[in-house]
Formats: sequence, C-alpha cells, structure tokens
Amino acid sequence: MNNILDSIKAGQIFYNLSPAELVEHALKNGEGTLTDTGALACDTGKFTGRAPKDRYIVEDEISKNKVWWGNINQSFSSEKFDRLLDKMIAFAQGKNLYVREAYVGADDAYRMNIRVIGTQAFHNLFAYNMFLRPTKEETGNMSIDFTVFSLPEFQANPQQDGTKNPNFVIINFTKKLVIIGGTSYTGETKKSIFSILNFLLPTERNVFTMHCSANIGEKGDTAVFFGLSGTGKTTLSADPNRYLIGDDEHGWTDHSVFNFEGGCYAKAINLSKENEPDIYHAIRFGAIVENTRYFAGTRTVNYADNSVTDNTRVSYPLYHIQKIAQPSVGGIPKNIFFLTCDSFGILPPISKLTVGQAMFHFISGYTAKVGGTEVGIKEPVPTFSACFGAPFMPLHPTTYAEMLGKKIKEHQTNVWLINTGWTGGKYGTGKRMKLSFTRAMITAALNGELENVPYEPHPFFGVLVPQSCPHVPNEILNPRDTWANKDEYDEQANHLADLFLHNFEEFREYANEEIMSGAPMVMEGVGEGKEKKLKRYE
Repeated sequence: MNNILDSIKAGQIFYNLSPAELVEHALKNGEGTLTDTGALACDTGKFTGRAPKDRYIVEDEISKNKVWWGNINQSFSSEKFDRLLDKMIAFAQGKNLYVREAYVGADDAYRMNIRVIGTQAFHNLFAYNMFLRPTKEETGNMSIDFTVFSLPEFQANPQQDGTKNPNFVIINFTKKLVIIGGTSYTGETKKSIFSILNFLLPTERNVFTMHCSANIGEKGDTAVFFGLSGTGKTTLSADPNRYLIGDDEHGWTDHSVFNFEGGCYAKAINLSKENEPDIYHAIRFGAIVENTRYFAGTRTVNYADNSVTDNTRVSYPLYHIQKIAQPSVGGIPKNIFFLTCDSFGILPPISKLTVGQAMFHFISGYTAKVGGTEVGIKEPVPTFSACFGAPFMPLHPTTYAEMLGKKIKEHQTNVWLINTGWTGGKYGTGKRMKLSFTRAMITAALNGELENVPYEPHPFFGVLVPQSCPHVPNEILNPRDTWANKDEYDEQANHLADLFLHNFEEFREYANEEIMSGAPMVMEGVGEGKEKKLKRYE
C-alpha cells in the first residue's frame, strides 16, 4: 500500500513542480523568504534536528528477526501503524499536497524509486535537492518502491496511538511506507530513506552501506571518509584536487562505491567563504537554508547566528558544486579514513589500522565533545555512535563491521585513523591539530607516500603510527611525545582505552575474535615500571 493518493481527496495535488515553482509556492504559503543570494530561508519550527527517540520500525515478518531491536530501533505494531495511517489520511482530506517522484542510488543496478508526499512546498524542494532526479520521460511512469508520507501539522495522541510523543517517524517494510508527523525538520525524510537502504541493501543485495563522504582522484582512486559531527568529514572530503562523489550516504558493491543521494545537506553554522567556498557558493537559487537569521535590516544570512539552533543547515543539489563526479559513482576504495576529534589529545594525528582494528573502531564510532562548549561540561566528553551513524542502522553493528572487514581483505584497502582534535594535551591544555597538517597527512596517504616509512605501534591502542610524513613535523606524529607530562598522558590514555572497552561491552556478545583483537590495551597502573596488561574481556 504505497499509493496513498488513492485514499485522499485532496484540495489540489502538485506533481513534480520545478524548483522555481516550488519556491514560488513556498513564498506564497508563507513558508520562507528569499536571501540575497536567491536561496530560500525557512524555519522548521519546534524541531531543528532529528528526534531519534521518536523513530520506530514496524515489527512484522520482514523485520522481526533481522532488525537490531532496542533503544535505537524501537518496535511498533502493524495494528497501531494502520490506525495512525488512517488518521493521517483523514487529516489530509481537502488539503493541498505536493508530490515528488525521485530515486536513490546513483548506480543504476541498485536504484530504488521513491515518492514523497507532503503538505509543504519547501519539503518538496528539499526532496528535489536531496534525492536523485529522474528524466522527464521517466516521471509519471515510475514503479514506486517506497513512499514517504509526511504531515508536519498532524500530531499523534500518544495514549491512543502508541507513540512516546506527538511527533513520530515510522518505517513499515511490508507496506513500503514511511509516515512522518508532528515535525517539520526535513532531515527526517532524508534519514528515513537512508535507514531503509541500510536494511534492504545489505540483506537483499549484499551491498555494504555507509554513513560517509567519498571522493575520487584524477587517476580514478576512490577514498571514503567516516566521521561524526565536528570531525571534519565534509571539509576534508571537499578536496580541490579531487571530485566529490557525495558527502553523506554511500553503498559499496563488488565493483563500485555509489552515492545514494543527489544533493548535500550541510551544517551552516559559522559557514564562511574562506573556509568552505564550495558550500558557500552553492547557496543560491534552489538551495534551502534552515533556521538561520539575517543581519539586521538585510537579507544577508548571518551564519554565525545560533539563536535558533547550532544545527543550522543548507540543502542544495549536487550540481551546485563545480567539481563533482558524474555520475556519482567511484571505483573500489583504495583508502578509508576514520575521522575523530579527540579532545583528550591521546590518539595519533594519523595511524594505520589492521582489519581487526578497523572493525573495532568502526563499531565504536568515537569522537569527543569539547569541554566548555555545553553547560556543565568542563572536561572532554566521549561520544560513541556505532558505524559512525547508529541512529540509521537497523541491523546489528557487527553485521556492517563484518561486511567492512570482508571488503578490506578482498580489496587490500588501507584504513587510516585521523585525529583532527587535540595534541600536546587535552582540551584546555593542548592545542587543536592544524587543518593544514591534517590535509597533508591525508594527501600523503592518498598518494602512497606513507607506504615505505617506518611505523611504531601506539602503546595503548596498538595502531601503527608513521614516524615521518611529508610536510608534517615529525615531532607531532607520536602524541605522547607532545605532552610535557608523560605520566599524565598515560593516565589519560588509560582512561580513554577503558572508555572504549566499556562502550564495547554492548557489542561483545556478537563480535568475532578478529573484531575483539582490535580492542585497545589498558594498564593496571601507569608511570615508571608499571606493566602493561591486556584488558580485553578476560
């Protein structure tokens, strides 16, 4: 049942309007204003980000034995879904609806056709920007694989409908339908489709799905970048010497890495022409900026203004970027980069991982919040998100990790851990790694310039640390050497390693021996003469 429109007697239905028409409708509907660059500025209301605790998956014959149920993937009954859907259909009667036909999967062999139905013009423009755009000949004749039905104005009754709150996102694999209500945050539509692909492609097509950015060099070499918010994923993958495949969602097949999407949804807070020229110049007519504010008396966006949220966003189609891969497909990755902003100052600025370490760190998905940036946070706060995207991964993380390990072995792919965070001490004592050094290290890895340099294992994490790197001072490569107090470094490293082990307890039962071999080591004590001891769940 994904042809919802058959059940709705709408006021008017607007099919596949052009960006210009959608902007016109959005302005007429009072959904936004035009910035001085021609972009559409909109607010998303109460929700300025996703609400992961209000996302559900219908537990049925397709999902019940495959989904990793728990706090991330919450079960919802088919009966409650049907009742809630009936309420939404009744609510939509007589309302104007915007319908968009699109698809995801730049590799035609893995394409999935989708239909997005909703009440807001700017949501439809978001779908135009973010998903791949069929030809005019295809439009209207497409067999639809999944539908997203989004009514931001509709709110559930938690006591009657079985949701926690009035807002909800519910995925139904049997009916091939997503229903969204009570939230106007556009990212819910994007990530619901990503979650669907993360379930279907690994289980049905043997495709390894990734929350990552990817680019390709002049010689055709593909690189993949994983990283949580604030680690530099978008910045570092936007390399002026390489072509962007995509900045967020990809699949890895037996022959390619391909972008799921047709656009970018980038953070806009503190955006500047100097630091992010590609994104800055992409914000023109057809783009949408969300929850930003203007400089007083102008239509110029003040990207430093976080009065609404720190999660200000911009969406735009990929063709707003000059240097892109066309189509958005690359070959088998030669290099994978795990990005972390380690504000403890422990992890090396660059290190090479074994297959076991790659799987372990992939499941861990580590970065750290900087102390002092949030009320009550005075010390670095570790953040772990399995597979660098836990909220979007319906299967157990070890399923994705084992697929990654198999791919690395089969294709002899290099995996690098990059610390874009602190050196010479933790936050408040040390200093942030220079972006120029990080770029130089990634470039050296991409160019094969680290193949024949000497390496030493990190004393706690066991990752291999290069002892030299072109255009990078040797003295910053070994993080312990950058600390004035070596005992303090050991104490912090011990603490961080223990945090990794504690976080991994959740996955230990399902992890194979090779994954476990990638775990860090901790010491019974630190300081002179203390013996190192493995603490890997003896």
